[in-house]
Amino acid sequence: MNLQLRPALVSFIALSVLTGLAYPALITGLSRVIFPKQAAGSLITISGKVIGSELIGQSFTAPGDFWGRPSATVDASGKPLPYNGANSGGSNLAPSNPALKEAVAGRIAALRAADPEAKGPVPVDLVTASASGLDPHISPAAAAFQVHRVAQARGLDEAKVRDLVAANTEPPQIAVLGDARVNVLKLNLALEQLR
Repeated sequence: MNLQLRPALVSFIALSVLTGLAYPALITGLSRVIFPKQAAGSLITISGKVIGSELIGQSFTAPGDFWGRPSATVDASGKPLPYNGANSGGSNLAPSNPALKEAVAGRIAALRAADPEAKGPVPVDLVTASASGLDPHISPAAAAFQVHRVAQARGLDEAKVRDLVAANTEPPQIAVLGDARVNVLKLNLALEQLR
């Protein structure tokens, strides 16, 4: 028995040190050297104060702010808590689910009520949550849909707000991966600076 126990115990300790300490320390150290901003959470700071991350959305509901994608995240007791990074996840409702249809219809009604003059179809990313519930981006179409409401609420010229959206539109990664996108937090911060 001792002949089998000792090698098993030594292997367990060696592998634990290697995979539980050495490898994570090496990867963390390399990431901090090669990608320091991303390794630190891609935090956005203003005057030394952290106000958010480029990677996790925030809930904006004021008429003068651009609104992000709906978030289906919940707290520990199952109550809705938008953009809860500790409990990432989507609603997992199928397109045929009546609850999803009702939620989308309610979101469309809220967007139309917030800006009755908005024309055209409502972009899908303004009425459906992402798989993580933490998406910080919206499509340029979703931002354009909100320009009139935001400009009117802030007393700004629509052309200036449109230019701000264009300036904050990020191209696809490496020019071909994904679609163009707008980071909602960065766009709202740029709006604040426009004042």
